[in-house]
Amino acid sequence: MARADISAVQTLTSNGLTPTFDNANASGGQQFANNGRRIVRVTNTSGSAVTVTVNMPGTLDGVAPANGGKQVTIPATTGDVTIGPFPATIYNQTDGKVYLDFSATTNVKLAVMEMPQV
Repeated sequence: MARADISAVQTLTSNGLTPTFDNANASGGQQFANNGRRIVRVTNTSGSAVTVTVNMPGTLDGVAPANGGKQVTIPATTGDVTIGPFPATIYNQTDGKVYLDFSATTNVKLAVMEMPQV
């Protein structure tokens, strides 16, 4: 089961952004290169809540994360949640990417967006 790479990072601007969404990967989760200014917007139109796990490879303040990382619940039917940003020292894997896992993927979509430097 291979992770799907999300390479189309969309840049937020002061004019706003209508993001383009990808389907959640059913066979191994997703990953994206992270520079600390990226966020993920997840939508869920299925009939059940979905849990997204943002994997944390190490420890935070000396404590290993429960369940492998930060878990965020995306509500059923009209769930629309933005997660992040992801500090690189906490969330980046050795390849410089953030790994996302989903409890279910049917009718789940996501978009990776980057906040501009100010």
